[in-house]
Amino acid sequence: MARSSVTRNGRPDYPEIGERLREARQGRRLSLRVLADRLGVSPSLISQIETGRANPSVSTLYAIAAELDVSLDELLFNDRRPTETVAAVQSAAGAVTSGTMTLAPPVQRAADRHKIRLASGVLWERLTTLSEPGVEFLRVTYEPGGASSPPDAFQRHPGHEWGYVLSGRLQVRIGFDEYVLEPGDAISINSSIPHRLATIGDEPVEAIWFVLGRAQFDAQTLIDEHRPVAGRSEPSGA
Repeated sequence: MARSSVTRNGRPDYPEIGERLREARQGRRLSLRVLADRLGVSPSLISQIETGRANPSVSTLYAIAAELDVSLDELLFNDRRPTETVAAVQSAAGAVTSGTMTLAPPVQRAADRHKIRLASGVLWERLTTLSEPGVEFLRVTYEPGGASSPPDAFQRHPGHEWGYVLSGRLQVRIGFDEYVLEPGDAISINSSIPHRLATIGDEPVEAIWFVLGRAQFDAQTLIDEHRPVAGRSEPSGA
C-alpha cells in the first residue's frame, strides 16, 4: 500500500516532496550543481530538500517549480489535474461547458485542507479540492517575522496574483513601491515584477491569495474556455 504524502493534519510529508523533486530534476537530466546554479542556491540546500532535511522558502519553492516546469501541487501533493480537454458536460443550470477543468467535489472542508509550512514562516492551505491547472487558490498565514523571501531578495514568476487580508498587517513591496495592507484591504500584483510580502508587528497575518498563470500553463486558455461562445444561449440571472 502506497504511503500517503499528506499526514493526518494535512501537512505534506517532506521526504516524499524531496522524492518528487529529485524525480523531476533527474527527469530533466539536471545535476544538483546545475539546478543549484540556475536557482542561485547551494547544491547542499537542494540535496537537503530532496532528502527531507530542509524545507524551502516561498521564493525557493517558486523558483524550483518554475525551473523544473512543474506545478506547485504536482511538487507538493502529487495530485495535479490532467490538463487534457475533457468531454463537454451538462451543468445543473443547463449550460454546456468544456475545457481543461475536470469535475470534482465542489466543497473543500476546512479540516481536510492540504497544507504546507515553508521555511520562511509561511503556511499555505489549498482551498481547492484538487489542483487546477494554472490556478492557485490559497489561505496564507504569515507568522510574526514571516516573509515570502529574505529581506534582501524578491521573488518573481509568471502570472498575476490577488490578495485579501483577513487579519494582521502585511507589508507588500512591488518593485520600488511599498504598501501596507490591513484587514479588509486587497491587492493586485503583476507577478513578473519583483515583489516581497512580510508581516508587520507581532500579530500573524492571515490572507486569501489567488494566483493565475504562475505555472507554465497558458492562463488565457482558462479564460477563453469559460468565455460565452457566440450563438450559445446562457442561463439568465446571477
